Parts: sequence; C-alpha cells; structure tokens
Amino acid sequence: MSSVQIQTVAPEMRLQGGAALGPVDLAYETYGRLNERKDNAILICHALSGDAHVAAHPEVPGQRPGWWEAAVGPGKAFDTDRYFVVCSNVLGSCYGSTGPASIDPRTGRPYGLSFPIVTVADMVEAQRRLLDALGIEKLLAVAGGSLGGMQALQWSVAYPERVRSAIVLAATASSSAQSIALNELARQAIYADANWDRGSYYGRIPPHAGLALARMVGHVTYLSEASMKAKFGRRLRHREDYGFGFAPEFQIETYLQHQGHRFTERFDANALLYVTKAIDYFDLAYGRANLAEAFRDVAAHFLVVSFSSDWLYPPAQSKELVRALLQNDVDATYVEVRSDYGHDAFLLEIERLAGLTRDFLAQTAEKRFQARRRRQSAFAQGAGI
Repeated sequence: MSSVQIQTVAPEMRLQGGAALGPVDLAYETYGRLNERKDNAILICHALSGDAHVAAHPEVPGQRPGWWEAAVGPGKAFDTDRYFVVCSNVLGSCYGSTGPASIDPRTGRPYGLSFPIVTVADMVEAQRRLLDALGIEKLLAVAGGSLGGMQALQWSVAYPERVRSAIVLAATASSSAQSIALNELARQAIYADANWDRGSYYGRIPPHAGLALARMVGHVTYLSEASMKAKFGRRLRHREDYGFGFAPEFQIETYLQHQGHRFTERFDANALLYVTKAIDYFDLAYGRANLAEAFRDVAAHFLVVSFSSDWLYPPAQSKELVRALLQNDVDATYVEVRSDYGHDAFLLEIERLAGLTRDFLAQTAEKRFQARRRRQSAFAQGAGI
C-alpha cells in the first residue's frame, strides 16, 4: 500500500531557464505530526535516483523499506515522534512528480525532450510551493545527501527566512568538471541506445541498454577503491581460473551489470538526463562575485559532513563550502567522517551520522526555544509586564 500523495503546486511555474511549465505536481510523503506551532517540520531531500519514500510507515503493513530507512522513524536520527518529516520527489524525476514521462497537457502525450530543462533552484521552488500548501512557513531543518545536500544549500540561500538549519551530507556548492564529465558519460550511454529515439520511446521498447550502462558508470562513482577491493578484489565468479574470453568473470563485473539491470526496472532514462543536467548546472556562486557572497543573507546554522573516501564530492569541496559560510559568520559545524564506503557513505554510515544529526537537531530546537523565550521576554518588557 502506497503512502505517496500528489499535490499540484502550481498551475504554471516559470523556470530558471525562462520556460514555463504547468501544471506542476509533486509526489510527497509525510511522517510524524506537525505540532500546533508548526515549528517541528524537517524537509528531507533525496539524491539523483531517490523518491519520496524515505522510510516505511509503521502503521502501514507490508510497505517496502525506504531509501533512508535506518535514519527516519520513531527514535531514529530523524525522530518522527518529535519531528514532522516531509520528503518529496524532485521536479524532473519519474516517481510521481512532473517530469519528462508525464503527460504534456498540450499534446496528450508524454513530454519526452519537449520537457524544459530544470535546475536545483526549480526543484526547491516547487518544494517551497508544496510547503506553502501544507501550511509550513518555516523549517526546523532541511537535510539531504549528494543532490539532496545541494537542495539543502539552495533552500538556505533562496529562502533564508524559512530555514533554521541545514544538514548537508556528501555534497558540494558547485558541480566540478569531473562531476560534469561523469554525468555526460552517463548521458552519452543513453543517447547511443537506438531505442532512445531522441527521448520518444514511451509506449515502445525503452533504452534499457543505455540506461543500464549509465547506471554502471554512476555506480562506480558511488564506491571507493577501498570498498571495491574489500568487497570484490580480483575474485572470480563461479570459477577458479580465468576463462580467457569476454564473458564477465570478475565479481565486480557481474555486480555492476546487476546494478544496471535493476535500475532499468525502476527509473526512466529521460529523467536521468534531466536530473543529471540539473546537477551539472548547480553552482551557488552563479551570478555572484564568489561563493561567500551567496551566503551573505543566510540565517540558518549548518552541519556539513564529508566522507574521507568520497571522490565524487571530496572533502575539499565541503571545506570550501564551510570556509565561505564562516566568512559570513554563519554558525557551521564541519565533520569529516573516515569511511571506506565512498560517496554512498551518507546512506551507509548511519550509526555514525545518527549521533551527529540527533545532537544537531536538538541544538537547533533549543536555539528555537531560546529565541522564542527572548521574544516573549521582550514583549513582556515592552508591555510593562
């Protein structure tokens, strides 16, 4: 049984690139209860291929686990007994939110490549409209890893008055040349599949071969040399010696093929093109003198976490981000976690992240409480109470 809800957040929305898109739907799920003051809301943002199903709902029997199951729920890092958690599928994806596989109301057919380019700023603007519809004016925290971390950063810059804190995991303030190159390799794999047909494959055979190869390229970037050595090394699959041919023999080969095949069963090739392009365009310093200027009006305090073996968004990029925050006297905590899991560490190092997240959210809630007490005290003094 699905707990996904669909909200039309705009009859039409003007995108960063200038195009108009509408209507715009976002798929989302919520966990916990919004308190009377509506000040316990946390927005969790997913990475490239994620969806709104961040965790299973305990009250719904038989639900599949969510993509961050170990982190979200009663008593967990994002404690749904205390916080109201919202997670939405990003604009341009394929899990219920408006994307290239959606029906274009002008033609009655899927958009395909007529779908306009979207950016992380557009994703966040759609989320802002969703929160407006839910009656949430301010977020206790916005959190995410990878692309989710980019969204958290964009939230803090675009809507500083609405974000009390940001939890940024394994992310960057701008996509590097290496990141863009890897995304282009993935896109070229899809383009090269004859079944792609310039994005007009809906109702026919999808470009599964290209999408699988794109996922294999991407999946390598989520691992690390140490994790691949420990998990696979040079071990062979189902044989004791080399076969001296081109059939997959090494465990790492069959593992990547398996990951690619599984991905074709759950994701849309055009959506991968659009979401990777949004990642490529992400640059908080765009249109500004430098990164520090982007954070000039930020009011949130930050927890920034990097992972030692992450070579997609390495620790140096997180440190650059933190330096820009500190130049603006922003309250920022930086932690580099030693891990062999590579970029995927933000999904796997849950025990180590749980304590950091739990303490950070508790501090945020305490700062919110103290600020409310100061406002009450100031009001009492002004009223002569």
